[in-house]
Amino acid sequence: MIILFDLDGTLIDSTDAIVSTFHHSFDVHNSTHPSDKEIMALIGYPLDIMYKELGVNENEVWDYVSTYKEEYRKISTQKTELLACAKDAVLAASKFAELGIVTTKTGLYSEILMEHFDLMKYFEVLVGREHVDNPKPHAEPILKALESFEIKDKEIWMIGDTKLDLISAKNAGIYSVGVLSGYDDEQTLKKYSDFVLKDAFEAVEFLQKRKI
Repeated sequence: MIILFDLDGTLIDSTDAIVSTFHHSFDVHNSTHPSDKEIMALIGYPLDIMYKELGVNENEVWDYVSTYKEEYRKISTQKTELLACAKDAVLAASKFAELGIVTTKTGLYSEILMEHFDLMKYFEVLVGREHVDNPKPHAEPILKALESFEIKDKEIWMIGDTKLDLISAKNAGIYSVGVLSGYDDEQTLKKYSDFVLKDAFEAVEFLQKRKI
C-alpha cells in the first residue's frame, strides 16, 4: 500500500504561521489587510491564487508571494505545530505502507518543517508547489509523487483535509480519505470521498484494517 499525506490541516497546524505571514506581506506592500477569516478560508490553495482571491492585482501577485516566502522561511518552524495525532499516524502508517507527502506548500520549506519534527525520514518523496506546473486539485502532484514508487498491484490512498486533496486523488485515479482536522467541513469532504474520519491517525487505522 502507498499512502500520500497532505500537510496543512492533515499533519501540521501552520495556521498562525500562514496568517501572520500574509499580514506581514500586506504590511510590506502597504496594502489593506484581509481578515484572518478570509485568509484561512483559502488555506490549501497555492499562494498566487490566494493573493488573487484576496484582491491583489495580478501584476503584483508574485511580488507578494516572494515577500511571503522570505518571511515564512524565517518563522515557519517557530509558528507551526504537529497536529495531536500526526506523529502517531506517520509511525503507524510506516509499518505497513510506503509514504509520501503531496502539498501546495513550497516543497523546500515543507521538507525543513518535517525534518524539524523528525518525520521526513519516514517519507519516500515530498512533492511541493515548485515541483509541478499544475497544483492540486489537478492530478499532477499525485502522479509526480507516484513516480518515486513501484505502484504495480498496490492500493494507493491520499489523506487530506480539503476538497483539493480529494479531487486531486480522484483525478489521479486513486482512493482518498478526508479528515476533519483541518480546513474543510464534513459536508464538503463527503461530496468528494466516501470516507471521512476524524484525523490522520483514524485514517491510518482504517487503512491498516483494509490491508489486513
